[in-house]
Amino acid sequence: MARIKGGMNAKKKHNRVLKMAKGYRGARSKQYRVAKQSVMRALASSYEGRKQRKRQFRQLWIARINAAARINGLSYSKFMYGLKLAGVEMNRKVLSDMAVNDAEGFAKIAELAKSKIA
Repeated sequence: MARIKGGMNAKKKHNRVLKMAKGYRGARSKQYRVAKQSVMRALASSYEGRKQRKRQFRQLWIARINAAARINGLSYSKFMYGLKLAGVEMNRKVLSDMAVNDAEGFAKIAELAKSKIA
């Protein structure tokens, strides 16, 4: 039986990696060995970045809620505790949007939370 060499598959694999490395500077986009390392690192970083994005948004929402709650005379933790006692089940994304775009509505919710704590 004739031996089949792996040249075509290797070429295909190399081209796939080099295509992903398009736009990288210097050898990172031209040489397979260097491009492979760069692409592997980029893929790992993008995976991690997708996780970090969720953390960063939650952090932003909490900062906005805290700022709006302090305007209404509450700390973030007391505000959230008051909402829990009042049975208000709004997530932080919605609360932060209210804090930015609907100050009167947020003030009403803050008053509700304040009344449940006291």
